[in-house]
Amino acid sequence: MDEPRGFLRRYVFSTDHKVIGIQYILTGLVMGLFGAGLAVLIRLQLGWPEVPKTLLGVWLPNGMPGGIMTPEFYLAVVTMHGTIMVFFFISYVLVSGFGNYLVPLQIGAKDMAFPLLNMLSFWVALLSAVVMLLSFLVEGGAAAAGWTAYPPLSAVASAVPGSALGQSVWLLSMALFIASFTMSGLNIVATVFSLRAPGMSMMRLPLTVWSYFIASILGVLAFPPLTAAAIMLLFDRHLGTSFFLPAGLVIGGTVLPHQGGSPLLWQHLFWFLGHPEVYVLILPALGIAADILPVFTRKPPFGYRWSVYSLIAVGALSMVVWGHHMFVSGMSPFTGEYFSLATLTITVPMAIYGVNMLGSVWGGAVRLTSPMVWSLGVIALFGSGGFGGIYLGNATADMQLHDTYFVVGHFHLMIGGVTMFGMFAGIYYWFPKMFGRLMHEGLGKAHFWATFVPFFMVFFAQHFQGLQGMPRRYYAFSTYEYLREAAAQNGVISMLAIAVVAGQFIFLANFLWSLFRGRVAGEDPWQATTLEWTVPSPPPHGNFVAQPIVRRWPYDYSVDGVSHDYVPQTATASEAAVTS
Repeated sequence: MDEPRGFLRRYVFSTDHKVIGIQYILTGLVMGLFGAGLAVLIRLQLGWPEVPKTLLGVWLPNGMPGGIMTPEFYLAVVTMHGTIMVFFFISYVLVSGFGNYLVPLQIGAKDMAFPLLNMLSFWVALLSAVVMLLSFLVEGGAAAAGWTAYPPLSAVASAVPGSALGQSVWLLSMALFIASFTMSGLNIVATVFSLRAPGMSMMRLPLTVWSYFIASILGVLAFPPLTAAAIMLLFDRHLGTSFFLPAGLVIGGTVLPHQGGSPLLWQHLFWFLGHPEVYVLILPALGIAADILPVFTRKPPFGYRWSVYSLIAVGALSMVVWGHHMFVSGMSPFTGEYFSLATLTITVPMAIYGVNMLGSVWGGAVRLTSPMVWSLGVIALFGSGGFGGIYLGNATADMQLHDTYFVVGHFHLMIGGVTMFGMFAGIYYWFPKMFGRLMHEGLGKAHFWATFVPFFMVFFAQHFQGLQGMPRRYYAFSTYEYLREAAAQNGVISMLAIAVVAGQFIFLANFLWSLFRGRVAGEDPWQATTLEWTVPSPPPHGNFVAQPIVRRWPYDYSVDGVSHDYVPQTATASEAAVTS
């Protein structure tokens, strides 16, 4: 495999999985800045709804005339914040970015199974992100039907301003995203199946690779129904069909001619993807954290095989629990009982995995490096956020808590917190491998505490707002008598949320400074055992000078009879006894 020559071929239109992975990560970080800015707008509105934001009124005259946000603009901001953070920030950085970069390196492959398809997946993803951002500029503004795009708001162009051209652009962007994500997922599955180095059995794969392998299978299986749903929604919007629009629907005082459709059909198709997507995002974060823990405890992970079996069980069960998002839709109590039981069943393998992560820390020689503290943050948020899911997975409890801030708190601790903390753990850990330099440890820990403390306070507090009955997606609560006392809570939560966003500038400063001035990293600065740490930092084109031969599992730490406390996967039996 010859190294491509020329700047464009090597760094722009590259087929090298490492370059493509970094392209995904940088694109996702930029999109994350947009999503974070929208979060600040949301919290400014909820914290101080009646206070004019004069400067924002100048910048956003249509959405915030006189500095006061309109309800329609608030819906668009909420929609785009959720869409960008779930699909274009977390998915790009954590799933496509690290997935592309790490999987070939960790299995001993020279590249992905289909390098050209891999390059195409990134450029389609970049186009998708650009199209999504351009939706802010179309007439009527960006989509405003929520990141779940429920009909009829998403199906009737005249419903709200964002239901017009902005919603069509949203659907186009999502179609491009799905195409890109499917290409990437197929590539990862094919790569793990067919390009493992000699000796790299499935039970010698790092947990990171297992998590990406299962997440990719879930994505490939779950995305097609949403693709079909998006096509049907476009037909409803532009061709007069009635897949999701029932008879007797009144918009603006006019009875629409549609008949025979059902908005619940969209919900079924969306959540058939939407719930596996939760695990498509969470599993890589858990895999990254589980791989980092042994490095900084200097001991093998607890219950490796049971962790693998738990990941497989979670993947299988995630495909059959989507209905717990629809307990208030009027479904049969018998159907609700099934989805409750299936949802509570999935907590068993998740709990096993969580306990194994705790067991991996217990008794270890813990080194509190930046990657380690972020990994411990993953455990903390996974445990605390998971408790909320037990309540929401019960049909009876969910009917009281659905569409309240209890859901917002739970969702953000799990999909926002676990994934974001896993992402930052991965960046701090593999940054020296990607760029040949170490990130600043002091800034990394300052970034952690500036993020973890206010983040946890914000979304833990929102559980109690939900118990008070505060509904989500309302643009102001100042007119609700029973929520008057919650006004002060929203102010405090907004200040904490803005503090979370401000804390990310520590990361940006650290990232940019370390790219050029960070301490030069060697081949294996963490004294780790997996295959990516056996090649130079950054790795050469083609990754390995010679095909590596794997002789042991990826977690040989503190092995008896060895002078140092780690043994690489490629070490021979004469160098150290093979333990697995």
